[in-house]
Amino acid sequence: MAYKVDHEYDYLFKIVLIGDSGVGKSNILSRFTRNEFCLESKSTIGVEFATRTLQVEGKTVKAQIWDTAGQERYRAITSAYYRGAVGALLVYDITKRQTFENVLRWLHELRDHADSNIVIMLAGNKADLNHLRAVLEQDAHLLAEKEGLSFLETSALEALNIEKAFQTILLDIYQIISRKALAAQEAVAGLPGQGTSINVGDYSSNLSRRNCCSN
Repeated sequence: MAYKVDHEYDYLFKIVLIGDSGVGKSNILSRFTRNEFCLESKSTIGVEFATRTLQVEGKTVKAQIWDTAGQERYRAITSAYYRGAVGALLVYDITKRQTFENVLRWLHELRDHADSNIVIMLAGNKADLNHLRAVLEQDAHLLAEKEGLSFLETSALEALNIEKAFQTILLDIYQIISRKALAAQEAVAGLPGQGTSINVGDYSSNLSRRNCCSN
């Protein structure tokens, strides 16, 4: 289980941004971590990340957000970065139907490389361009429900639901960790003389300050 080595934060959660090139992942990252938006932003090459520390149910959580390139030629590079991720924001562009059609492909890749308990949210970005909409919100809701994902439409330009998207992901992750920790403590309490070590599963290594991806 994650623990506090110093007084900076209680948990470190790694979250990956995935989806086709040009859907706005980099601007979602910059809006959430720096409250910035750049109309002239270029396609990400390889992988970039930024961090932001915030409060989740009274705990200090450091969110480490990884922005993965959407181009095919970088797929082999970025696949390694799924390892250790406990949350994902799968982004499509509401004005480009093909980016929505590719959601299942990204979801399949994510589930192949990431922890089976990863928290995933589907995000329909560029909601400010509603007059150019090519993907109905209802279609995305149905897909998210079918695949067991949460869903929001966002706009990095207008800062619409960006904060809410990450807050939702982080809260879901934290609640999973809390439930696992509580269950482990109850198990230990029921076994007198067995010591006090707590094992919360795969999240132990992923969420520790000792995570090799910590910055």
